[in-house]
Amino acid sequence: MANEFLVFDRVTKRFGALTAVDNVSISIKKGEFFSLLGPSGCGKTTLLRMLGGFERPDSGRIYLDGKDITDDPPNKRRVHTVFQNYALFPTMTIWDNIAFSLRLQKKPKEEIEETVDAMLELIRMGEHAWKYPSMLSGGQKQRVAIVRALCMEPEVMLFDEPTSALDPEMVGEVLDLMRDLAKDGMTMAVVTHEMGFAREVGSRVLFMDEGVIMEQGDPHQVFDHPQNPRTQDFLSKVL
Repeated sequence: MANEFLVFDRVTKRFGALTAVDNVSISIKKGEFFSLLGPSGCGKTTLLRMLGGFERPDSGRIYLDGKDITDDPPNKRRVHTVFQNYALFPTMTIWDNIAFSLRLQKKPKEEIEETVDAMLELIRMGEHAWKYPSMLSGGQKQRVAIVRALCMEPEVMLFDEPTSALDPEMVGEVLDLMRDLAKDGMTMAVVTHEMGFAREVGSRVLFMDEGVIMEQGDPHQVFDHPQNPRTQDFLSKVL
C-alpha cells in the first residue's frame, strides 16, 4: 500500500438486500486518471460516492495518501466531486460561484480575485463573470463547476457522468478541460459513457458489473483485447 496513492481495501456497500459494491479492492497511483465503465446499476457511481464521502462502506476501508478517510465527511477529505447537474448556486454570479470555496477557506481578498480571474481565463469565460447560471449553456455551467472544485485544491477529482446532461455539441468543451487536467497530472476518476474519451485520456479503465470489478487495465488492453466475457458483451453493444 505504501506506493499507492488511493486504495479501496475490500470495500462493500449494501442497500437493503442489494449489494451495490461487493468486496472491491483497487489501488491507484498519484496522477492516474481512471475511468469506471459498466451497465447502469453496476455499482460504479456508488464506488465514486464512497470515495467522495457521500456514502459509507458497510465493510472495508478507503485510504488516500496513506490516511484512512473511510469515516471522514466530504468536507474533511481532499476529494471533490463534479456532478452531472452542475450544483451551482443559482442566485450567485459565475464570479461569486467560483469565489465561494475560496471565501470559505478565508483566503485574502487579493488572492481570491487573482484565482477567480485565472480560473475564468482557463475556461475562456471572462466575459461571463457577472452572469448567473441560468444564463449559461450546459457546457459552460459544467466548466464553471469544474474550476470551482479546483479552487478547493483537491488531491483527487471525481466526475459522475459529467457530460450526460449536455447536448452533444457541448460535450467537447467539457472533455477538453478534463484533458487539460489529466495532462497536468491531477488524480481523477470518471464515471462515463463517453467510450472514446475513456480510451483516449484514461490511464486505466475499470469495468464493473453486479458490484464487482470484472476487468481492469490500460485502455488499449480493455477496449481492444477484453478478456472477461461480460466486458466483451458490454463493449460489443456500446462501441
